[in-house]
Amino acid sequence: MTEPLRIGILGASGRMGRALIEASFRTPSLDLKAAVERAGSAALGTDAGALVGAPACGVAVTDSLSTVLPDIAVVIDFTSPASTLAALEHCMASGRGIVIGTTGFSVEQKDRIQEAARIIPVCMAANYSIGVNVCLHLLEIAAQSLARGYDVEIVETHHRHKVDAPSGTALAMGEAVAKALGRDLRSHAVYGREGLTGPRDPNTIGFATVRGGDVVGDHTVMFLGEGERVEISHRATNRANFANGALRAAAWLSGRAPGLYSMRDVLELHA
Repeated sequence: MTEPLRIGILGASGRMGRALIEASFRTPSLDLKAAVERAGSAALGTDAGALVGAPACGVAVTDSLSTVLPDIAVVIDFTSPASTLAALEHCMASGRGIVIGTTGFSVEQKDRIQEAARIIPVCMAANYSIGVNVCLHLLEIAAQSLARGYDVEIVETHHRHKVDAPSGTALAMGEAVAKALGRDLRSHAVYGREGLTGPRDPNTIGFATVRGGDVVGDHTVMFLGEGERVEISHRATNRANFANGALRAAAWLSGRAPGLYSMRDVLELHA
């Protein structure tokens, strides 16, 4: 019988951390061996099961990833860019794979992650929802078919606590469309409009951001043509779909060669 995959969750007391812990308890093929939080967190010392209202599991929340890494095969990180990069250094030193769900990285930080992927297996995605990743695949198909005569606009809505904008998922959607159209998103994206903007440049890809309430995540990409509009949308109603996808990625990543992978690789959406 195959031994369960030993995982560690960083940002254990956060929204995604708790969702990951809950999902791991529902997944017999995974064994939660570590729950890590930042120094000074009120959750330190708490049993990971108690964090999510479940029976005690014998895993106490710690602030030392290096101490628990020997017990872990794959790390799952949904924290902050700085924390993720620090965890990355520990994973490289110990040869552990890492699933990165953090967003908001700078270009330089992304370069560092690519360097790390030459040493260890890394799965990095702006969104681990299986549905979102299918949408990314569909967006490439739609963009290729609607390359002429259609304007592209992306609207995303998230809860009031989200700190980065546009969301990593919205940017990933923009990248998928831009790639299919042969454009560089960095030079064709428009992130806000105000005042006398003049006629719309047909080569731009527009982004609109909404923040409020407890919205988990809504994304819509519109292809607007003369007389019709095509929309591809995804709406998340809770974080379980993100957690399930991240755990699926962790299982897939285990034993892989060093490299920078995505959910497209996990779901085999390259065809």
